[in-house]
Amino acid sequence: MRRISKAVAAAFYVATVLIVANSPAAAQPQAATAPDEKTIADAYIYLLGRVLVIRQEHMDRKGEGFAYNKVKYNPLGSADFVNPNFDVAYLEAWFAVDDRTPVILEVPEIKGRYYTAQILDEWGEVIANINERTFPTKPYGKFALVKPGSTAKIPADAGRIELHSSKAKMLGRIELKGDPDGAAKLQHAFKVTALGKPAIASPPAIPMFGNADLIGAEIFDDVDARLGSALDVAPNAAEMQQKVRAVAAYVASGKEARGSVDAQLKKVSAQFREDALTKTAPYVNHWLCASSGGNYGAGYRLRSSANYAGIWANNAAEVVYFPATRDADEQPLNGSNSYVMHFPANGLPQSVVDAYWSVILVGVPDYRVVQNPLKRYNFNNHSPLVKEADGSLKIGIGPKPVAGVPESNWLPAAAGRPFSLTFRTYVPKEPARKCEWTPPALAKVN
Repeated sequence: MRRISKAVAAAFYVATVLIVANSPAAAQPQAATAPDEKTIADAYIYLLGRVLVIRQEHMDRKGEGFAYNKVKYNPLGSADFVNPNFDVAYLEAWFAVDDRTPVILEVPEIKGRYYTAQILDEWGEVIANINERTFPTKPYGKFALVKPGSTAKIPADAGRIELHSSKAKMLGRIELKGDPDGAAKLQHAFKVTALGKPAIASPPAIPMFGNADLIGAEIFDDVDARLGSALDVAPNAAEMQQKVRAVAAYVASGKEARGSVDAQLKKVSAQFREDALTKTAPYVNHWLCASSGGNYGAGYRLRSSANYAGIWANNAAEVVYFPATRDADEQPLNGSNSYVMHFPANGLPQSVVDAYWSVILVGVPDYRVVQNPLKRYNFNNHSPLVKEADGSLKIGIGPKPVAGVPESNWLPAAAGRPFSLTFRTYVPKEPARKCEWTPPALAKVN
């Protein structure tokens, strides 16, 4: 066989490159295919769930004294996030670990009141609840939080909890139960210690946005960083992420494509906001029965809705949430009107929980508490509510005390401002978990 000289081979290579480079197929990159409207909507709502958690991490990092692996002990009666719970002493933390560095969480022994240390991943999925119900063999003590697959040594007396990625969020809740000082003491007994100095990546960059003006086509910028920053445990994650990347490629293909997607997303986000509290879970008696929160399976729409209207939702073993934005006539709740919730004597909320119940009023669309002179934002089973002579219970809601309802049972609303209620049932019994029980519909009164 004749050997080709190096010079001939080089000339052949250059000629080949020039031919390929000047061929029609190589003249322009292949245009991205325009996804259909459903694919764009699906991809957007799926990715929004992650972006809302990224937004929350950026917001938390701006808080005074923030650090990863440091507990924030929220003052009693405050919670600086959407749909807070004023029935508990709150504490929160962002955990950050790496392959060699676990974090130790210490949970005090708590008896006679509801508590949980809820740990969630970066998509809003519950990893664990540390309490006597879910961890009966170790309801308190030391727990080692580790990165998936980590072989780092942990203390012999620490229970191992494997996270879904290198970060996680914790919300601790200790029921006040008429003893706020005792709850605060227990709150401060939670401790977090990193066994070393983990490498901590900043959250992916995003343009900040509000709930009233959700992010548009920018959501599809730099999707590899946003998707790659945290594992999604949903069974349909690969399918949905393929849709996200297909839409992202189209958005990046030119100004016209980007503008077309952005225009469509204005409709998608508006519909998402409207549906978030009425169509993402069973809608019973004018209340959404969010009995599958916290762990969503393939239900990415519910997960994104939960991250939008009440981030860090827990699972149904701990709580079933009943949000309402409509009255008994299916009209939007408005702070200028007066309403009555009338619980029959055989359907009081305490009958469907093994822990406690509460109801809170928040503004729409920010889902934060509505200020009022009484500083009365919620009721629960420890509130001094007055029952009717027949044992039933009325709660009045409006800009002023509601006729026919004891003033002690009045939950103030802001005139002219839309609002939402969130009714929580902690450690719910079967009727609440199955949506067979709901709070009564809000009846508008003159």
